[in-house]
Amino acid sequence: MIRRLACVFAGLVLTVPGTASAADAKLDKIARTVVMTAFSPEYAALEGSVEDRRSWTINGMTLLTGKLAGKPVVLMQSGVSEVNAAMNTQMVVDRFAVRRIVFSGIAGGVDPSLSIGDVVVPEQWGQYLEASFARATSKGWQPPETFPGAPANWQFIYPRGTTVTRADAPPQRFFTMAADPALVALARKVVPAIKLSACAEAVDREAKASPLCLPAAPRVVVGGTGVTAGIYADNAEFRQYLASAWHARVLDMESAAVIQVAYANSVPAIVFRSLSDLAGGDADANRMNTFMHLASINSAKVVRAYLAALPD
Repeated sequence: MIRRLACVFAGLVLTVPGTASAADAKLDKIARTVVMTAFSPEYAALEGSVEDRRSWTINGMTLLTGKLAGKPVVLMQSGVSEVNAAMNTQMVVDRFAVRRIVFSGIAGGVDPSLSIGDVVVPEQWGQYLEASFARATSKGWQPPETFPGAPANWQFIYPRGTTVTRADAPPQRFFTMAADPALVALARKVVPAIKLSACAEAVDREAKASPLCLPAAPRVVVGGTGVTAGIYADNAEFRQYLASAWHARVLDMESAAVIQVAYANSVPAIVFRSLSDLAGGDADANRMNTFMHLASINSAKVVRAYLAALPD
Protein backbone atom coordinates (compact mmCIF):
# COMPACT_ATOMS: atom_id res chain seq x y z
CA MET A 1 0.00 0.00 0.00
CA ILE A 2 2.81 2.40 0.93
CA ARG A 3 4.61 1.54 -2.32
CA ARG A 4 1.39 2.19 -4.29
CA LEU A 5 0.91 5.62 -2.63
CA ALA A 6 4.52 6.51 -3.30
CA CYS A 7 4.07 5.73 -6.99
CA VAL A 8 0.90 7.84 -7.15
CA PHE A 9 2.65 10.75 -5.38
CA ALA A 10 5.61 10.52 -7.74
CA GLY A 11 3.24 10.76 -10.69
CA LEU A 12 1.62 13.86 -9.22
CA VAL A 13 4.97 15.57 -8.76
CA LEU A 14 5.79 15.09 -12.43
CA THR A 15 2.64 16.95 -13.46
CA VAL A 16 3.11 20.03 -11.27
CA PRO A 17 2.98 23.09 -13.55
CA GLY A 18 5.85 25.55 -13.63
CA THR A 19 8.64 23.01 -14.08
CA ALA A 20 9.41 24.14 -17.66
CA SER A 21 12.61 26.09 -18.23
CA ALA A 22 12.54 29.82 -18.88
CA ALA A 23 13.38 29.17 -22.53
CA ASP A 24 10.38 26.85 -22.88
CA ALA A 25 8.09 29.62 -21.59
CA LYS A 26 9.00 31.96 -24.45
CA LEU A 27 6.29 32.56 -27.02
CA ASP A 28 8.82 33.24 -29.74
CA LYS A 29 12.42 31.99 -29.85
CA ILE A 30 13.86 34.64 -32.20
CA ALA A 31 16.14 37.12 -30.41
CA ARG A 32 14.48 40.51 -30.88
CA THR A 33 14.82 44.17 -30.00
CA VAL A 34 11.83 45.34 -27.99
CA VAL A 35 10.65 48.67 -29.37
CA MET A 36 8.53 50.09 -26.59
CA THR A 37 6.20 53.08 -26.54
CA ALA A 38 3.97 54.36 -23.76
CA PHE A 39 0.67 55.00 -25.56
CA SER A 40 -1.12 55.05 -28.89
CA PRO A 41 0.30 58.18 -30.63
CA GLU A 42 3.85 56.93 -30.08
CA TYR A 43 2.88 53.39 -31.14
CA ALA A 44 1.08 54.58 -34.28
CA ALA A 45 4.19 56.45 -35.44
CA LEU A 46 6.03 53.10 -35.68
CA GLU A 47 3.36 50.46 -36.33
CA GLY A 48 3.11 51.09 -40.08
CA SER A 49 6.81 50.35 -40.51
CA VAL A 50 6.62 46.80 -39.11
CA GLU A 51 6.93 44.13 -41.82
CA ASP A 52 6.24 40.38 -41.69
CA ARG A 53 4.11 41.06 -38.66
CA ARG A 54 2.42 38.72 -36.26
CA SER A 55 0.08 39.90 -33.53
CA TRP A 56 0.10 38.57 -29.98
CA THR A 57 -2.33 39.32 -27.15
CA ILE A 58 -1.07 39.05 -23.57
CA ASN A 59 -3.10 40.26 -20.59
CA GLY A 60 -5.30 42.21 -22.97
CA MET A 61 -2.34 43.96 -24.61
CA THR A 62 -1.44 43.64 -28.29
CA LEU A 63 2.20 43.16 -29.25
CA LEU A 64 3.59 42.89 -32.78
CA THR A 65 6.54 40.80 -33.82
CA GLY A 66 8.13 41.36 -37.20
CA LYS A 67 10.88 43.41 -38.77
CA LEU A 68 11.45 47.13 -38.35
CA ALA A 69 14.29 48.80 -40.27
CA GLY A 70 15.38 45.28 -41.19
CA LYS A 71 15.77 44.09 -37.58
CA PRO A 72 13.64 41.54 -35.70
CA VAL A 73 11.50 43.41 -33.17
CA VAL A 74 8.66 43.24 -30.71
CA LEU A 75 6.65 46.47 -30.91
CA MET A 76 4.49 47.22 -27.89
CA GLN A 77 2.97 49.80 -25.60
CA SER A 78 4.09 49.83 -21.98
CA GLY A 79 1.03 51.71 -20.81
CA VAL A 80 1.25 55.13 -19.20
CA SER A 81 3.18 55.69 -15.95
CA GLU A 82 5.73 53.78 -13.92
CA VAL A 83 3.82 50.76 -12.64
CA ASN A 84 2.46 49.90 -16.08
CA ALA A 85 5.91 50.39 -17.61
CA ALA A 86 7.64 48.18 -15.04
CA MET A 87 4.96 45.47 -15.19
CA ASN A 88 4.95 45.23 -18.96
CA THR A 89 8.71 45.45 -19.34
CA GLN A 90 9.02 42.40 -17.12
CA MET A 91 6.23 40.69 -19.05
CA VAL A 92 7.95 41.08 -22.41
CA VAL A 93 11.30 39.96 -20.98
CA ASP A 94 9.62 36.84 -19.59
CA ARG A 95 7.69 35.96 -22.75
CA PHE A 96 10.11 36.83 -25.58
CA ALA A 97 13.81 36.39 -26.34
CA VAL A 98 14.75 40.01 -25.68
CA ARG A 99 18.10 41.19 -27.03
CA ARG A 100 17.67 44.82 -25.97
CA ILE A 101 15.00 47.45 -25.28
CA VAL A 102 14.65 50.67 -27.28
CA PHE A 103 12.01 53.10 -26.01
CA SER A 104 10.44 55.72 -28.29
CA GLY A 105 8.14 58.44 -27.02
CA ILE A 106 7.38 62.02 -26.09
CA ALA A 107 8.48 63.99 -23.05
CA GLY A 108 8.40 67.35 -21.32
CA GLY A 109 11.46 69.52 -21.74
CA VAL A 110 13.35 70.61 -18.62
CA ASP A 111 16.68 71.87 -19.98
CA PRO A 112 16.05 75.47 -21.14
CA SER A 113 18.40 74.97 -24.09
CA LEU A 114 15.98 72.43 -25.60
CA SER A 115 12.91 73.16 -27.70
CA ILE A 116 9.70 71.39 -28.66
CA GLY A 117 10.38 68.79 -31.36
CA ASP A 118 13.95 68.07 -30.24
CA VAL A 119 14.83 64.41 -29.59
CA VAL A 120 16.87 63.66 -26.48
CA VAL A 121 18.75 60.43 -25.72
CA PRO A 122 19.72 60.57 -22.02
CA GLU A 123 22.67 58.64 -20.64
CA GLN A 124 20.92 58.04 -17.33
CA TRP A 125 17.49 58.16 -15.72
CA GLY A 126 16.34 59.06 -12.20
CA GLN A 127 13.07 58.64 -10.32
CA TYR A 128 12.55 62.02 -8.71
CA LEU A 129 9.66 60.99 -6.46
CA GLU A 130 11.47 58.06 -4.86
CA ALA A 131 11.57 60.35 -1.86
CA SER A 132 10.68 61.12 1.74
CA PHE A 133 8.18 63.87 2.54
CA ALA A 134 9.53 65.85 5.50
CA ARG A 135 7.57 66.70 8.63
CA ALA A 136 6.68 70.36 9.10
CA THR A 137 7.83 71.88 12.41
CA SER A 138 7.88 75.35 13.92
CA LYS A 139 11.46 75.64 12.68
CA GLY A 140 10.69 74.50 9.14
CA TRP A 141 11.01 71.12 7.47
CA GLN A 142 12.50 68.40 9.63
CA PRO A 143 14.92 66.60 7.29
CA PRO A 144 14.38 62.84 7.13
CA GLU A 145 17.20 60.35 6.78
CA THR A 146 19.47 61.50 3.97
CA PHE A 147 21.77 59.49 1.72
CA PRO A 148 25.16 60.25 0.15
CA GLY A 149 24.84 61.47 -3.42
CA ALA A 150 21.18 62.44 -3.11
CA PRO A 151 20.03 65.45 -5.14
CA ALA A 152 18.96 68.47 -3.12
CA ASN A 153 15.44 68.60 -1.72
CA TRP A 154 12.54 70.66 -3.03
CA GLN A 155 10.68 72.05 -0.05
CA PHE A 156 9.50 68.96 1.85
CA ILE A 157 10.51 66.41 -0.84
CA TYR A 158 13.86 64.74 -0.07
CA PRO A 159 15.12 62.25 -2.70
CA ARG A 160 16.07 58.87 -1.24
CA GLY A 161 16.72 56.79 -4.35
CA THR A 162 15.79 53.16 -4.77
CA THR A 163 17.67 49.95 -3.97
CA VAL A 164 17.86 47.47 -6.84
CA THR A 165 19.26 43.95 -7.02
CA ARG A 166 20.14 41.58 -9.81
CA ALA A 167 21.72 38.13 -10.03
CA ASP A 168 25.30 39.27 -10.67
CA ALA A 169 25.44 42.32 -8.40
CA PRO A 170 24.80 43.15 -4.72
CA PRO A 171 21.92 45.41 -3.73
CA GLN A 172 22.73 49.00 -4.60
CA ARG A 173 20.99 52.32 -3.98
CA PHE A 174 20.54 54.33 -7.15
CA PHE A 175 19.54 57.94 -7.67
CA THR A 176 20.07 57.55 -11.40
CA MET A 177 20.49 54.39 -13.47
CA ALA A 178 22.47 54.32 -16.68
CA ALA A 179 21.15 53.50 -20.10
CA ASP A 180 23.35 50.86 -21.70
CA PRO A 181 26.71 52.56 -22.47
CA ALA A 182 27.27 50.67 -25.74
CA LEU A 183 23.80 51.59 -26.99
CA VAL A 184 24.37 55.23 -26.04
CA ALA A 185 27.75 55.19 -27.81
CA LEU A 186 26.06 53.95 -30.99
CA ALA A 187 23.48 56.71 -30.67
CA ARG A 188 26.26 59.31 -30.52
CA LYS A 189 27.58 58.02 -33.84
CA VAL A 190 24.28 57.59 -35.66
CA VAL A 191 21.57 60.00 -34.62
CA PRO A 192 22.86 63.59 -34.24
CA ALA A 193 22.90 64.18 -38.02
CA ILE A 194 19.30 63.01 -38.56
CA LYS A 195 17.06 65.75 -39.95
CA LEU A 196 13.84 66.00 -37.98
CA SER A 197 10.42 67.25 -39.02
CA ALA A 198 9.51 70.84 -38.12
CA CYS A 199 5.90 70.62 -39.31
CA ALA A 200 3.05 68.20 -38.72
CA GLU A 201 -0.69 68.14 -39.18
CA ALA A 202 -2.73 69.58 -36.33
CA VAL A 203 -4.20 66.95 -34.03
CA ASP A 204 -6.20 69.06 -31.57
CA ARG A 205 -9.34 71.11 -32.14
CA GLU A 206 -7.81 74.32 -30.81
CA ALA A 207 -4.99 74.39 -33.36
CA LYS A 208 -5.75 77.09 -35.91
CA ALA A 209 -2.95 76.37 -38.36
CA SER A 210 -2.55 73.24 -40.41
CA PRO A 211 0.11 72.09 -40.77
CA LEU A 212 1.68 73.10 -37.46
CA CYS A 213 5.25 74.28 -37.81
CA LEU A 214 7.95 74.98 -35.26
CA PRO A 215 9.85 78.29 -35.38
CA ALA A 216 13.19 76.48 -35.74
CA ALA A 217 14.36 73.09 -36.98
CA PRO A 218 14.48 70.55 -34.14
CA ARG A 219 17.66 68.61 -33.38
CA VAL A 220 18.85 65.37 -31.78
CA VAL A 221 20.84 65.59 -28.54
CA VAL A 222 22.60 62.64 -26.87
CA GLY A 223 23.62 62.69 -23.21
CA GLY A 224 22.58 64.05 -19.86
CA THR A 225 19.89 62.98 -17.43
CA GLY A 226 16.21 62.20 -17.82
CA VAL A 227 13.81 61.90 -14.88
CA THR A 228 10.60 59.97 -14.34
CA ALA A 229 7.68 59.92 -11.91
CA GLY A 230 4.04 58.90 -11.92
CA ILE A 231 3.16 62.59 -12.24
CA TYR A 232 2.07 64.68 -15.20
CA ALA A 233 4.38 67.63 -14.49
CA ASP A 234 3.33 71.06 -15.75
CA ASN A 235 4.85 73.39 -13.15
CA ALA A 236 7.49 76.02 -13.89
CA GLU A 237 8.91 76.16 -10.36
CA PHE A 238 9.30 72.40 -10.08
CA ARG A 239 10.76 72.27 -13.59
CA GLN A 240 13.47 74.68 -12.47
CA TYR A 241 14.17 72.50 -9.43
CA LEU A 242 14.62 69.40 -11.62
CA ALA A 243 16.97 71.31 -13.90
CA SER A 244 19.13 72.59 -11.05
CA ALA A 245 19.10 69.70 -8.54
CA TRP A 246 18.86 66.73 -10.90
CA HIS A 247 20.47 68.36 -13.97
CA ALA A 248 17.51 66.94 -15.86
CA ARG A 249 17.02 67.55 -19.56
CA VAL A 250 13.64 65.86 -19.95
CA LEU A 251 10.93 64.35 -17.78
CA ASP A 252 8.36 61.64 -18.42
CA MET A 253 6.32 58.96 -16.68
CA GLU A 254 7.88 55.63 -17.78
CA SER A 255 11.55 55.60 -18.79
CA ALA A 256 13.32 55.21 -15.43
CA ALA A 257 11.05 52.26 -14.60
CA VAL A 258 11.96 50.57 -17.89
CA ILE A 259 15.67 51.17 -17.28
CA GLN A 260 15.38 49.72 -13.76
CA VAL A 261 13.64 46.53 -14.88
CA ALA A 262 16.10 46.16 -17.77
CA TYR A 263 19.01 46.47 -15.32
CA ALA A 264 17.49 43.88 -12.97
CA ASN A 265 17.24 41.45 -15.91
CA SER A 266 20.66 42.34 -17.41
CA VAL A 267 18.98 43.53 -20.61
CA PRO A 268 20.57 46.52 -22.43
CA ALA A 269 18.18 49.47 -22.78
CA ILE A 270 18.11 52.97 -24.22
CA VAL A 271 15.43 55.68 -24.42
CA PHE A 272 14.62 58.21 -27.15
CA ARG A 273 12.26 61.04 -26.19
CA SER A 274 11.02 63.94 -28.31
CA LEU A 275 9.76 67.08 -26.60
CA SER A 276 6.02 67.70 -26.97
CA ASP A 277 5.95 70.46 -24.34
CA LEU A 278 8.13 72.25 -21.79
CA ALA A 279 6.66 70.80 -18.57
CA GLY A 280 5.44 74.16 -17.28
CA GLY A 281 8.00 76.28 -19.08
CA ASP A 282 5.73 76.97 -22.06
CA ALA A 283 5.12 80.67 -22.68
CA ASP A 284 1.35 80.29 -22.38
CA ALA A 285 -0.57 77.00 -22.18
CA ASN A 286 0.99 73.55 -22.14
CA ARG A 287 1.52 72.46 -25.75
CA MET A 288 1.49 68.67 -25.41
CA ASN A 289 -1.84 68.17 -27.17
CA THR A 290 -0.69 70.44 -29.98
CA PHE A 291 2.70 68.88 -30.62
CA MET A 292 2.54 65.27 -29.40
CA HIS A 293 1.93 64.04 -32.95
CA LEU A 294 5.00 65.85 -34.27
CA ALA A 295 7.07 64.71 -31.29
CA SER A 296 5.96 61.09 -31.78
CA ILE A 297 6.94 61.27 -35.46
CA ASN A 298 10.37 62.72 -34.68
CA SER A 299 11.16 60.14 -32.02
CA ALA A 300 10.03 57.33 -34.34
CA LYS A 301 12.18 58.69 -37.17
CA VAL A 302 15.28 58.63 -34.98
CA VAL A 303 14.48 55.18 -33.62
CA ARG A 304 14.07 53.71 -37.11
CA ALA A 305 17.48 55.07 -38.12
CA TYR A 306 18.97 53.75 -34.90
CA LEU A 307 17.51 50.28 -35.42
CA ALA A 308 18.94 50.18 -38.94
CA ALA A 309 22.40 50.83 -37.47
CA LEU A 310 22.20 48.01 -34.91
CA PRO A 311 24.33 44.97 -35.71
CA ASP A 312 21.46 42.50 -35.21
